[in-house]
Amino acid sequence: MDRLTEMEAFATVVDQGGFTDAAKKMGISKSAVSKHVSSLEARLGARLLNRTTRRVSPTEIGLAYYDRARRVLNDAGEADALVTSMQSDPSGLLRISVATDFGVNHCRRSWASFFRNFPRSP
Repeated sequence: MDRLTEMEAFATVVDQGGFTDAAKKMGISKSAVSKHVSSLEARLGARLLNRTTRRVSPTEIGLAYYDRARRVLNDAGEADALVTSMQSDPSGLLRISVATDFGVNHCRRSWASFFRNFPRSP
């Protein structure tokens, strides 16, 4: 199983307070969440969650692991967002202030090309 998916499942169980709510949040089955967490615990050789019929809470080791896992997941999300933002087209209002003669004689073709390439810019 994927380490990041295991971490996400574990962190979501802690955040949501149980497997059922974690499964709803992640959009997967409760048994899939349970398998991810069990696989993580087996790989680490440590019990991360105290499970009762009514509640799930992190163990002491689980709480320490949760803090690190949450940071890793946040960093991964920020990395994804960075790549997405660097690939998006420019949009919004563009203000350029130049002398009329300079704009007409030197910038007009560049602006036309820019607006053809990026039509979301007004």
